[in-house]
Amino acid sequence: MGDNRQSFVHHALGGGPVADVLLWRRWCGSVTLLVSSTALWILFERAGYNVLSFIANVLLLLVVILFFWAKSASLLNRPLPPIPDMEIHEESVVKAADMVRVWINHVLMIAHDIAIGGNLKLFVKVALGLWLVSYVGSFCNFLTFIYIGILFSLSVPLLYDKYQDQIDDKLIIAQKVIQTQYRKIDDNVLRKISRPLNKEKKTQ
Repeated sequence: MGDNRQSFVHHALGGGPVADVLLWRRWCGSVTLLVSSTALWILFERAGYNVLSFIANVLLLLVVILFFWAKSASLLNRPLPPIPDMEIHEESVVKAADMVRVWINHVLMIAHDIAIGGNLKLFVKVALGLWLVSYVGSFCNFLTFIYIGILFSLSVPLLYDKYQDQIDDKLIIAQKVIQTQYRKIDDNVLRKISRPLNKEKKTQ
C-alpha cells in the first residue's frame, strides 16, 4: 500500500528528478532549492537589492572570469573553460510553443464561454479566482508570492505523501460541504439570474 501511495504521488508530480526534489528523495537538490530560494528572498526582499542589478552583476562577474580564464589558458597552455554548446534546439522550442499554445487556447475558450456563451457559473468561478489572487497579492509582492509557492511545493507533496489517508478523508468532507453550499448558491442565486438572460436572448 505504501509503495502504491508513493508511486502515485511521485507519478502525479511527473515521476522525474523534479518529483524527487519535491518529495525530498534527493536531499541535496531539495536543500539547495530551499537554501537558495531563501537566500534570494532575503537578498531582494529584506536587503533591498535590485533584481536587475543582481543579474547584471552576476553576468558581469561571469564574463570577467571566463575572459581572464581564456586569456590565461592561452598563455599558460591550460585547457579552455568547459563551456557547453550554447544552442537552443528546435525541438525544445517546438515543445515549449506547444505547451504555451495549449494554455492560450484554454484561456481563450474560457473567455469565449463567458463573453459569447454567457456562462454565468464559469464567470463566477473566474471572478472569484481572480479576486482571490488579487486579495493574496495585496499582502505580498510577486517575489514573496513565488517564495511562498516554493515553500508550499517543498512541504505539501511531502505531507500528502506521508498522510494521504487522513488528508483524503478531510478533503472528501470538505468537498461535500463545498458542493452543498454551491448547490444552494446555484439554486437560489445563479439560476434566478440566468433565467432573465435566457429570456432576453429568446426575445432577440
